[in-house]
Amino acid sequence: MIMTKMELNDTAEMMNSADYKERFRAEYYQIVIRYQKLKTMLERWDKGELGFKPTCPRSTYNMQISAMTNYIAVLEARAVMEGVEL
Repeated sequence: MIMTKMELNDTAEMMNSADYKERFRAEYYQIVIRYQKLKTMLERWDKGELGFKPTCPRSTYNMQISAMTNYIAVLEARAVMEGVEL
């Protein structure tokens, strides 16, 4: 997984590209950005540093981050197979 300083709006143009590899990279970057933000939120939750009370139980967020981790792994495997440089 890449660690990026990109924001979601940085991927908007990539999503509209005619090149599927560029769209693939945008999809990957978007899920990584979302994953990193959720992970940060969960770490802050664990430390008691959230400025809000989450609506969902922690178990729901745990399922979400697990699904995101799996999705990232699938995209990374596909990237290797399809020759897409992430």
